Amino acid sequence: FLNMIGTLPKSIVVGISNFDRKRDFTLPTTIEKDKRDYPTTGGSAKFIAFIEKELQPFIQKKYKVNAVKTIIGQSLGGLLATEILLKKPQLFDKYIIVSPSLWWDNESLLLQARKLLKEHSPQKLQVYISVGTEGKQMEDDAALLVETLKVRENQRVSVLFAPMPAENHLTILHNSVYKAFEMLYPKK
Repeated sequence: FLNMIGTLPKSIVVGISNFDRKRDFTLPTTIEKDKRDYPTTGGSAKFIAFIEKELQPFIQKKYKVNAVKTIIGQSLGGLLATEILLKKPQLFDKYIIVSPSLWWDNESLLLQARKLLKEHSPQKLQVYISVGTEGKQMEDDAALLVETLKVRENQRVSVLFAPMPAENHLTILHNSVYKAFEMLYPKK
């Protein structure tokens, strides 16, 4: 539908059924309470390996695709998209990160971001980040991620930040993704 109105090029949309997002979307935590309350957490490395070694090759083999790959993640999915961006940036070309739960594990991923960015020399990337009125920590963490990524800007990383103060954690996804499509896929 979005390609019919000129917002998005023809695309293959892949949704991954998920039964335990705390397992698949989180890196290991050092927080004892989280380990007790959510004993399955910390499986993001396996999930990322699945995307890289199974899912993407399957899609490339089964369908006629071009080289452009986009990931969309919100909340814990935004944490996962950020982890991929920092640790395996070559997996996607465009990152749409909405209200990322960067607070996870006392912000350990955010605290490692500068180091991880230096370790990985990404191809040309476009990163769109948005956050609503979702509390000081969520808002500050998103802004800090943007600031950290902007250090790499002009070095093949383009960062677009779209705060959406009229939205909250429950309402932001659709409006934010639509805005991301407008910014990442401008009309020709």
